[in-house]
Amino acid sequence: MLDPRYPIGKFTPPDVMTPALRRQMIETIAATPGEIRIAVKGLNDAQLAAPYREGGWTVKQVVHHLPDSHLNAYTRFKLALTEDCPMVKPYDEAAWAALPDSAITPIEVSLVFLDGLHERWVNLLHSMREEEFLRTYRHPEFQGTRSLDHLLAIYAWHGPHHVAHVTELRKRMGW
Repeated sequence: MLDPRYPIGKFTPPDVMTPALRRQMIETIAATPGEIRIAVKGLNDAQLAAPYREGGWTVKQVVHHLPDSHLNAYTRFKLALTEDCPMVKPYDEAAWAALPDSAITPIEVSLVFLDGLHERWVNLLHSMREEEFLRTYRHPEFQGTRSLDHLLAIYAWHGPHHVAHVTELRKRMGW
């Protein structure tokens, strides 16, 4: 049985990053807005209010989390491209998901936000030279530095991870 927290498995960075793998990851990121739209299509308010697992976020919170998280990732890319190994600021994802805007804002607002954000982000990713993916940043929760290749891999996993939260819930519930 799948662990409902990790329906596509836990994140594992690639052993070796190649230009072909990088392109594939960028395409995965480009596809995320459309994939989450498909995943939530036709869900009613009660279904959007359902947690994807016991103790987990609601579907609506998952949808709102995506642009919150991906905006932070996009910002981290821009910081690492314009500064020398910047320290990025973490944020409390659970606290953000619990803020009232996640409950009162229709998901369409975050879906539109995600569309525009990903268009900008993917344009940035496509414009980057191979050596720019080796640029680094520091995160106070981790030892050492992380490369933009590593961040790219995380977010190529992150979108499908949350899409699968919704699609697996729909399967389990027969929606």
